[in-house]
Amino acid sequence: MANVVKVALLGLGGVGETFAEHFLEKIQEEHVNVEIVAVAHRDLNSPVAMGFAHSHVPVFQEALDVVDLGDKVDIIFDLTGNADLRQKLRTRMQETGNRHTVIAPEIMAHLLWNFFGEKMELPQTGRTGY
Repeated sequence: MANVVKVALLGLGGVGETFAEHFLEKIQEEHVNVEIVAVAHRDLNSPVAMGFAHSHVPVFQEALDVVDLGDKVDIIFDLTGNADLRQKLRTRMQETGNRHTVIAPEIMAHLLWNFFGEKMELPQTGRTGY
């Protein structure tokens, strides 16, 4: 596939799990040039984390480790709702010299969700920005 957008998802809780499942479904059904190349979640034994691991997608317990993948990730969707982590992600990007990867907060997931045309609502955390 040419121009594959490589995506990582951080946080597979309420927003993250719902987004991940539907995002993956869209990728598979519509054969778009997007690949989920990594996920991060505190609970490696959660069903969604185990599902990604079973599909050979690297699953990290530490979200910051995803930044170390460098240009193997085009977009990191930060779906954690954790403002402290968001600052740490930006700092880690600077420390590693990663000028390739873009960090997208939850509000970007909500934007995509609207384009998906889903009937159900994506859960809200109230902390979607930086």
